[in-house]
Amino acid sequence: MVDISYIFCIFVNTNSPATMKTNFANRLISARKMAGISLQSLADKLGNVVSKQSLNKYEQGKMRPNSEVVIAISNILNVPVNYFYSEPEIKISFLNLEFRKYSSKLSPIEEESIKEKAKEAFERYFGLDNLLNAEDDRQYFSYPHIIAIPEDAENAAIQLRQEWNLGYDPIPDVIDMLEDKGYKVIEIEAPDSFDGFKADVGDKKVIALRKTNPNDDVVRKRFTALHELAHHSLKFSENISEKEEEKLCHAFASALLYPAEMARKEMQKERFHFYENELGLIKERWGISFSATFSRALQLGIIDKNVYKRFNIGYRARKYHVPNKEPGRFRGKERPVRMERLVYVGLAKEVLTINEAAYFAGISSWELRSQMNQLV
Repeated sequence: MVDISYIFCIFVNTNSPATMKTNFANRLISARKMAGISLQSLADKLGNVVSKQSLNKYEQGKMRPNSEVVIAISNILNVPVNYFYSEPEIKISFLNLEFRKYSSKLSPIEEESIKEKAKEAFERYFGLDNLLNAEDDRQYFSYPHIIAIPEDAENAAIQLRQEWNLGYDPIPDVIDMLEDKGYKVIEIEAPDSFDGFKADVGDKKVIALRKTNPNDDVVRKRFTALHELAHHSLKFSENISEKEEEKLCHAFASALLYPAEMARKEMQKERFHFYENELGLIKERWGISFSATFSRALQLGIIDKNVYKRFNIGYRARKYHVPNKEPGRFRGKERPVRMERLVYVGLAKEVLTINEAAYFAGISSWELRSQMNQLV
């Protein structure tokens, strides 16, 4: 449903007609890409009230639809009406964007949709930062040596734990940790085949993750966030393959989640069996999946390749590779909150109106009002 409180913006916008036409065209292209549909599909969903040719002219800035058509398009593309008439203060351009290679299952349309959704979210995020002058100190991690073998990734993880004063303790919330260090993290609605990507925006480092449900197992999300941190922080040999680079990023993420000293102490060597309850306890404490735990055990020489192979056969036979089927749960929330918190800071300082706050939050004003519960 369209948030009717936004419709007034159509009539009070003070941009010149030419500028408004161009801006509407760009925003329509963006909204359609976010929805992941073609011009023909949009025309079909509109019941052919508007032809594909007319929609193409809208996107070229040669024609403007009437208000009824705009409302219909906004409902189909699931954006508020004023999305088409607002222009972000900051326009995002991604540099050095890298998807986690698990996302190779994404179609080109899905990949474009993800990029556009992330771009729109980061435009709001950076705009809010600027408005509130809320830029935090950045403590980005950068490992100075070339990563060529798993031992290099292990050493990088050890150095990060030292620099960020993590000790040998479990990381209670990976995303919270990254936000504290100045990384911009967002969640977007995306297919299950997408895990995450990292990119640079100017001199700032950003990470986009797939939005999960409250009851989802968050261990893969933790792992993905640290995998993207690896791409931000590590330098690899020029002749390394993409597959090997991904494996080294996995090794870095696993080493951060489960420090070698603690893994060797808890799992121990020269054993013949592992039990589901034991792996569940490790998962609940360290926030690492069964499969990542076994990869870690192989990397540290706790088990050999034969044991690892038997584990993988049994793991898939039990269908534990299916999302949320693996036993055990880690209790961390693993959800970016900094941007949401800034929205409430803006409201508290009366810098933002309800409509402006709703825009930055990416929700409708009535939805924001329903969530507000002012104490003072």
